[in-house]
Amino acid sequence: MTDVVFATVDAGGNVPPMRDIAVEVARRGHRVRVLGHEQQRTSFERAGLEFHAYSDPEPWDPTELKSTFDGLRGFIRQLTARDKGDDLIALTTPDSVVVVDCMLVAVLGAAQDAGHPTVALVHAFHAYFDGPWRRGPLGMAARLKGLGPRRLWKNCDAVLVCTDRELDPAGSRDWPDTFVWTGPVQPETRSAVPVAPRRVLASLSTIAFPGQQEAVQNILDGLADTAVDVVLTTGPAVDSASLTVPANAEVHAFLPHDEVMAGCSAVIGHGGHSTTVRALAHGLPLVIMPMHPMLDQPMVGKAVEAIGAGVSIKRTASPEQIRTAIETVLDGPHRAAAEAIAERWRGADGTVVAADRILALQPKPVSP
Repeated sequence: MTDVVFATVDAGGNVPPMRDIAVEVARRGHRVRVLGHEQQRTSFERAGLEFHAYSDPEPWDPTELKSTFDGLRGFIRQLTARDKGDDLIALTTPDSVVVVDCMLVAVLGAAQDAGHPTVALVHAFHAYFDGPWRRGPLGMAARLKGLGPRRLWKNCDAVLVCTDRELDPAGSRDWPDTFVWTGPVQPETRSAVPVAPRRVLASLSTIAFPGQQEAVQNILDGLADTAVDVVLTTGPAVDSASLTVPANAEVHAFLPHDEVMAGCSAVIGHGGHSTTVRALAHGLPLVIMPMHPMLDQPMVGKAVEAIGAGVSIKRTASPEQIRTAIETVLDGPHRAAAEAIAERWRGADGTVVAADRILALQPKPVSP
């Protein structure tokens, strides 16, 4: 039995891949513990995983709307706080394998300094993290604290990129053998069978961004009085009580997306990797409205456009522009392009690939 400790950060779409991989490792009979923020406890414990909270007394709520400055300052604190590394080391044993969200540079550094076999988990395109993220404010702050991301990733025993290598702009480059594109960590899914009238799922980020409330209302206004039914999931970041909801729309705080997508004809999303991959796995075309220019959402939107599986529009798009975009993906060749991606992914399981690689790093017993 291998002892595996996972360290995460509450940042939305980065969580499901780590949770699913941890569940797979535990299913094989290994000891799994998860270190994260207290508000993540329920999600991991419902999955049957042992959970431990950071000792950090500073609250962190990504669903609370913040100014750009305050949001950056808070996120830098979460990713570079060395006390989180201390929490990890207090939880590990000498034989632990450590799996860390690639953004948690302080925790990665602590695991490596302690000599643990260390895995960095990249939940989206590595091109984003090794590009705009590393060169932007978060990466610069990390380097100023002696926690250069590229150096830490290079020193890991494995870097698991949980996405499709052909979609990731970094996938065409040569990488050390420690870098592995696992494929999406997404259960094998059948193609959607659209219901009548055609259904569109609209789901923007669970993280609060400026202008998100207005974007959601524009989606509802743009699709009002059309021949499609709209299912909108708001998450905690949008105040559903303040929305004007047309007769052809229903609003939910949360719904299992796999269940809803099974009968959809298209998805409107924010370019979050998790939602985008889930839609493509169902063979569904997308309209992508990136909520923040500094995150990976614009890059994901461009990748979806490049394969012909959707269109990307501005967060500030008018209701008329949103309606036109939906009509384009519903009536154009985008469904066929999304179906081709879904077919290529069938039979592959990024969760299994990731778990195999993690468990291959189990410390070898010392010979007597």
